[in-house]
Amino acid sequence: MARKPRLAAGRARALGLPTRGTTNPNRLRRVDRWMTGTLSSFLTEAADPLVVDLGYGSSPITTVEMALRLRTVRPDVRVLGLEIDTDRVEAGKAVADPPWLDFRRGGFELAGARPVLLRAFNVLRQYTEEQAFEAWDTMLGRMAPGGLIIEGTCDEIGRRCTWVTLSSDGPLRFTLACKPSGIETPSDLAERLPKALIHKNVPGERVHALLAELDACWATAAPFAPFGPRARWVESARLLASRGWPVLDDRRRWRLGEITLEWAAVAP
Repeated sequence: MARKPRLAAGRARALGLPTRGTTNPNRLRRVDRWMTGTLSSFLTEAADPLVVDLGYGSSPITTVEMALRLRTVRPDVRVLGLEIDTDRVEAGKAVADPPWLDFRRGGFELAGARPVLLRAFNVLRQYTEEQAFEAWDTMLGRMAPGGLIIEGTCDEIGRRCTWVTLSSDGPLRFTLACKPSGIETPSDLAERLPKALIHKNVPGERVHALLAELDACWATAAPFAPFGPRARWVESARLLASRGWPVLDDRRRWRLGEITLEWAAVAP
């Protein structure tokens, strides 16, 4: 039987369960690049630029990298890494630079922080769908007004990623991101769908229809293959938009191996 989220033992009473902890340098570069690009104005306009990295794993390296990348958009950004495992918190403390970069024990309750932006990657895969939705609600209830959550999943080296952008109104956008030369077809990303979608990749569900349509666009874009996988990905994205899918970005983002759509396009 799947375990339900619980308050972990200890003084911090952090809500959730420890993750597997797998961490590699640059693993989350694609979502960081998307945030510094797509959310640049959001960050620059934030009254209090506190950003939380939830469940950073056995090494704080991806939290450090995120802080460095966000500073290119908002130099006074403050980044807080949260982990339930005390050994992981201590590893973070060893590289902390308060108040700009700090680490604390915490889970879905966010350790009392009220961030304007929260990144939670590879955190919810161990939960059931119901538990994942409950975690969304818990985190959203602790965000600063107008705050955003970026929740998703990627492979071990960060070449295949998907994520959901959420606000207090619920899911807003869904993003696919990859290294185009590292896939056979776009549906290869299915194994990295977030928990809210990974069990919905079956006929009759919107996310399954999206991946099937994107594979069809990829096949149609085969004449672009001699110009490289990136050119083929860009043409696939253009075709997807031309077929009526609510694609929100443009060629500049497509060239980075991304496609972002309205959440309604894949909502279960």
